[in-house]
Amino acid sequence: MTELLGRTSTREFVVSEADTALRVGSGSLPVLGTPVLLAWCEAVTCEVLGLDDPQTSVGTRVSLEHVAASPLGAAVQVTATVTYVDGRLVRFDVSARDASSQKLLGSGEVTRVVVDGERFLARL
Repeated sequence: MTELLGRTSTREFVVSEADTALRVGSGSLPVLGTPVLLAWCEAVTCEVLGLDDPQTSVGTRVSLEHVAASPLGAAVQVTATVTYVDGRLVRFDVSARDASSQKLLGSGEVTRVVVDGERFLARL
């Protein structure tokens, strides 16, 4: 797993009605909702890992600062970079930027643990 250190991925998302704070219940404005930004960050961390079944990962810790609003139709670039690996634990720095201006919209850290999906579900 140490070969993951420094691996990065970037993906672009476009803010739709379904992504707004108003729609997801995290506010009353038609701008990108923080829960959606978090979901996008987690999706990109999963892409960085690139695991094959039955391996998967589960999120265990998140710290995210959402510092600027994004209106409907805005393109948002989300980047995740592996900064720490300890066995099955993988930590990422994440950031989100406006695709056109590169203005920082949010940043933080996501921690995931690699697990065997079948074994994980069998323990529930």
